[in-house]
Amino acid sequence: MPAYKAPLRDMRFLIDEVFDFHGSYAANGAHDATPDMVNAILEEGAKFCEQVLAPLNRSGDEEGCHFDNGVVTTPKGFKEAFAQYAEGGWMALASDPAYGGQGLPHSLGLVIGEMIGSANTSFGMYPGLTHGAMAAIGAHGTDAQKQTYLSPMTEGRWTGTMCLTESHCGTDLGIIKTRATPREDGSYAISGTKIFISAGEHDMSENIVHLVLAKLPDAPAGTKGISLFIVPKFLPDASGEAGARNGVACGSIEHKMGIKASATCVINFDGATGFLIGEPNKGLNCMFTMMNHARLGTGMQGLCSGEASFQGAIQYAKERLQMRALTGAKFPDKPADPIIVHPDVRRMLLTMKAFNEGNRALAYYTAQLLDQVHSPDESKRKEAEGLLAFLTPICKAFMTDSGLEVTNLGMQVFGGHGYIREWGMEQLVRDCRIAPIYEGTNGIQALDLLGRKVLGSQGKLMLGFTKQVHKFCEAQVQHPQLHAYVAQLAGLNRDLGDITQRIGMAAMKNPDEVGAASVDYLMYCGYLILGYFWLRMAVVALSKLDEGGSDPAFYQSKLATAEFYFTRLLPRTSAHKAAIEAGSASLMKLSADEFAF
Repeated sequence: MPAYKAPLRDMRFLIDEVFDFHGSYAANGAHDATPDMVNAILEEGAKFCEQVLAPLNRSGDEEGCHFDNGVVTTPKGFKEAFAQYAEGGWMALASDPAYGGQGLPHSLGLVIGEMIGSANTSFGMYPGLTHGAMAAIGAHGTDAQKQTYLSPMTEGRWTGTMCLTESHCGTDLGIIKTRATPREDGSYAISGTKIFISAGEHDMSENIVHLVLAKLPDAPAGTKGISLFIVPKFLPDASGEAGARNGVACGSIEHKMGIKASATCVINFDGATGFLIGEPNKGLNCMFTMMNHARLGTGMQGLCSGEASFQGAIQYAKERLQMRALTGAKFPDKPADPIIVHPDVRRMLLTMKAFNEGNRALAYYTAQLLDQVHSPDESKRKEAEGLLAFLTPICKAFMTDSGLEVTNLGMQVFGGHGYIREWGMEQLVRDCRIAPIYEGTNGIQALDLLGRKVLGSQGKLMLGFTKQVHKFCEAQVQHPQLHAYVAQLAGLNRDLGDITQRIGMAAMKNPDEVGAASVDYLMYCGYLILGYFWLRMAVVALSKLDEGGSDPAFYQSKLATAEFYFTRLLPRTSAHKAAIEAGSASLMKLSADEFAF
């Protein structure tokens, strides 16, 4: 199994040099997040992930979760690791001080989340779902609900879930069957079954707080009739502790391809006591707070699996001896050269590196927007909200699709050994494979981006980002070393506006044009966005080299990887553009019966 090492140098490059987190923290009033404080948190987070979580990754996959008559037990070491996580204050890091949190910036919490997910994806699911539930309660709960639930969740004594999916519906939540019947005391009786509930039952916390979508008796049809309820496993008693057992039970756990140490549960609600959160029939609006949080976290999982895979692949490529370099022996004192000398292995490694570091830049930029959403400056807040709306589906889908490509390449670098369990590379592929599926499949993310976010706003949400790219290109158009790449990016940015307009016009005649174009449209956007961030990183790297500072090898590596991205990966946009322009005709030509076998 690859030994995870937190990429602190690259993280600090983005935090300190590219995005200036510290300047943003000061502007947003986060005065406790000093450079020394941030550095100490990164160092301690790295130690915890490297020394506590990473060693449990392989054993957790081998053992998996256990189910015994409704009781779920996590693999050996997980309960103790979660206790250490809570005691270390990691759950409280970016949480509200009013409920025991440290109140540090959300972006810092996301950086720590990357380390956790890279070290042990399954473990990261438990606090990840809890943070999402806390966000929904914090945004939409009553003062009493916040006081009851957020304090123990911040402490890590209670955890949370998101209960949406039912056996007959995943994306189409308007047809859910779970029902909520009002009671005289103001609570509701919740009855129904939810499936695929991550962290739905386990032994790591005193209580589990389920956020459940259900319908009231008089609810309108469809998504307009969905309400959201807090349904704890144990009802809080008068002192706020976990009291009587509620009518919530785990019916089974799934036997999955990957993330085996994350309990994926069938949860049965049998007249369970629930409490309305938000307004009746407005539950989907409340749940989107949690879903958007989860989608950003899921996008990060693509980066996390990719980073772990790259670390294993690069070490193996430097050690594995096979054949001689085509240009002659590079290590004549050895029986063969290490495979890193071969162009095709270089292609795989550089693809992994370019996606990982580009996705990290996208993730950290998005994390910075999460901070700005809480800015006292209303204009900054609205700008950040618009950019997040546009970028969230791209983060989720592009980062997970490219992350899956990266983990596949990592396994390929190992050849036959990559297919063998003991090396750990195949586990990373299995763990990553769920990321393009859950929290809204990537096809749904693409429809959300093109149909709802872009066309639904008449292009305003897209323009918020493309104008930023345009201004950057204008400022760098005469850059002596990068002008060719600047022109390449500027051209793609202009084309995106034209492509969007053509899709919109075609969709007015045939709505299928949106569905036909959406995935390629999202991927085009993803490649363009990573190109923008690679140019930003290249500009900084060249500036640092010109200054003659320390660590020139790091900055030279950035420039070489940027060159690879622009010459070997960014041209993929041409294929996506061609597919978009092909329209829906070839997709819809066959009738259902003609899909014969």
